[in-house]
Amino acid sequence: MPPSTPRARSAAAWSATLLLIAASVVAGCRVAGTDGVTPVPQLLAFLPWLLLPAGAALLLALLARWRTGMVWAVAVLAVIGWFVRPYDTGLTDDPPGPVVARLEVLTSNVEFGNATEGLLAAIRREQPDLVFVQECDPRCADALAAEVSRGDYPHRTVVEGRAASGSAILSKLPLRAAGGIDATLAMPGSVAVVGGRTVDLQLAHPLPPIPGGVAGWRRELGLLRTYAAGVKGRPALVAGDFNATQDHYAFRRILDAGDLRDSATLVGAARIPSWPSAVRRPLGAQIDHVLVSGDFSVRKARFLDLANTDHRALLVQLELHDVR
Repeated sequence: MPPSTPRARSAAAWSATLLLIAASVVAGCRVAGTDGVTPVPQLLAFLPWLLLPAGAALLLALLARWRTGMVWAVAVLAVIGWFVRPYDTGLTDDPPGPVVARLEVLTSNVEFGNATEGLLAAIRREQPDLVFVQECDPRCADALAAEVSRGDYPHRTVVEGRAASGSAILSKLPLRAAGGIDATLAMPGSVAVVGGRTVDLQLAHPLPPIPGGVAGWRRELGLLRTYAAGVKGRPALVAGDFNATQDHYAFRRILDAGDLRDSATLVGAARIPSWPSAVRRPLGAQIDHVLVSGDFSVRKARFLDLANTDHRALLVQLELHDVR
């Protein structure tokens, strides 16, 4: 029943206004193509959640009989709904040219090495061709060396580090050294030989956009953007924990700079969350990605639950085409 007194209607209208201001700022930044300042980058990661306060504001505006608020709320809901719609339709055509190789790629943030056992089990079960590991602490690095067969994964690039700083790339395919990216958390790179073609590989693990740390997050996503621009026009694959979603402008700039595509998006899985692992769609955020150049087609993307990490691992099936 609508509020029966002017005071109650006024309170409902003011509450709706506060909710709409917050949702409007974030939605406006999404429209404008900017990540803004705290708390906007953090809220952009959870853009679908903003449908809740915007919907509550519409209900309050209706209860308050506030027509301007009703229109405002509907507009905000429409903008947010547009950006969180199932835009991952997988309509991109396959690259031209014959398929020269099929490969599976696994990326996993093992949260300070705590999920190493789950990662080892996933590697044994899935047998991916390439494995990208973030937050691989010394325990993780030792376990990979001792328990992942060199016969299966003879080629490795491992950067040792404590807590979140270590990373690793394991490969069944021949690798040669590459410079990687000089960042706070290890982001090694390599060059793989796949189906007779060289493919640039880069592990991604920029700093997270915590309050007070947004400048570092933006700077390290910028380093990934520079890398992507440098490999544009060549077969390339960038995988890892980007600490960013497709609703972040800094992430979309990486895609644009390298003409890269998000594997999960191409097969209809762009809104499946990878973090935090305790929540399910539509909540959570997809911050773990496998980005590929136009030389690749994507056949499948699956998110895997591993114990003792707040991230889901991502496994994608790719085909490399000879587009020369």
